[in-house]
Amino acid sequence: MTTNRQEFRNAMARLGAAVTIVTSDGPAGRGGVTASAVCSVTDDPPTLLICMNRQSRTGAIIKGNGVLCVNVLSAGQRDLCDLFAGFTQATPEQRFAAGRWYVLETGAPALDGAVAALDCRIADVVEKGTHSVIFAEVVEIRLGETAQPGLIYFARGYHGVGQED
Repeated sequence: MTTNRQEFRNAMARLGAAVTIVTSDGPAGRGGVTASAVCSVTDDPPTLLICMNRQSRTGAIIKGNGVLCVNVLSAGQRDLCDLFAGFTQATPEQRFAAGRWYVLETGAPALDGAVAALDCRIADVVEKGTHSVIFAEVVEIRLGETAQPGLIYFARGYHGVGQED
């Protein structure tokens, strides 16, 4: 039996994932995109894997700059998801105006109030099917308040999770 694209997408909708905004700034421009296809690879050296559609304008910016920041969203930052996912007609300037940003070592925008901001340099990119698989080495981390519930994407919807007692 061969699986089809829609069946695979339906199965992946049942795999909960943290919601992030991946940002970059540098010679290729400033950009950001909502992403849930982010995971850790190894802690020595600290490395993340980020999957981005090859057709994404922001993906080209990120690869062109060679740096990125993975901003792990809190449940209270849900409003930024659709904005950075491209579901609105907002310009990059309007997207960034919706939050407060600062920079860490690489200069990629880090979101004030995020559960965590992981500032990274791109170590490798593998092109696979419709996506670029980016391996990014973490050079600086800023943790947010631990009392904030995180935000996950599950069953094609956003949900707060992990609020401490």
